Amino acid sequence: MNALLYAAVVVIWGTTWIAISLQQQSGISASVAVFWRFFISALVLFAFAAVSGKLQKLNRKDHLFCMLQACCIFGFNFVCFYSAVQYVSSGLEAVIFSMAVIFNTINAKLFFAQQVSARFYPAALLGLLGITALFWHDVLGTALNRNTLTGIALCVLGTYGFSLGNMISARHQRQGLDIFSTNAYGMLYGAMLMALISGFRQDDFFPGMQFSAMAALLYLALFGSVIGFTAYFYLAGRIGAGKAAYSTLLFPLVALLISTLWEGYQWQPNAVIGVILILCGNAVFFIKGPRAGAAKAEKKA
Repeated sequence: MNALLYAAVVVIWGTTWIAISLQQQSGISASVAVFWRFFISALVLFAFAAVSGKLQKLNRKDHLFCMLQACCIFGFNFVCFYSAVQYVSSGLEAVIFSMAVIFNTINAKLFFAQQVSARFYPAALLGLLGITALFWHDVLGTALNRNTLTGIALCVLGTYGFSLGNMISARHQRQGLDIFSTNAYGMLYGAMLMALISGFRQDDFFPGMQFSAMAALLYLALFGSVIGFTAYFYLAGRIGAGKAAYSTLLFPLVALLISTLWEGYQWQPNAVIGVILILCGNAVFFIKGPRAGAAKAEKKA
């Protein structure tokens, strides 16, 4: 089950970068784009939860946490990443977003006193080195100036918001709350927040979008949000936020594979080295040695 959830998250979120790019080509503002994405997602989740009988009634405190989660992971973090594209390359964004592995592990220890596995350090090091090698040319080609620093700051802020959203989801699950219900409320609150910001900025809520941009929006709402976030939060609840966040290091590999097939991306030696390092990091994190397996079997016996 864990492997299936992990694969689903990697494949779905690895393809959302392309959908976001198609959506942004329509000239839609970042806040309006995020509003429509999570408004549609919330409607779908509420409908599913109601029909399946999973919709839970939350108390006031739970609603407040859903609002906080909306700010962290269903709103401002996306605006940060959408806005950062103006200042830094998508490759550098991917390098910075890989810090989610570190943020999640630190926050899990800070908020829930979770012990850090000895495997985390070598796995995280291999992963971060791999993602840096993968986008080495983007990193070298980025001139360090005020705009670049602004883009980097936005990416770091967005990544940390993503991590805090993970912690709130962990809190929901520890309280026995249903993921579909909390995600539905969180996405609705995120959409409402983006609507307020868009209205204040007097953005156009109905920009003329081509079919490709509309299709991208639906893909982001249904697959990227409804399925992607549900699978990810379930995975984080089962294996821990730190290990779940390691999936973020594999997103660029999916994007590059698609680029290779459809855009003729040419693999350079640094990209190959990066892929090898990332896969080695995954192996360190998830492949159990014979001693660990034997110990677990003895414990069950």
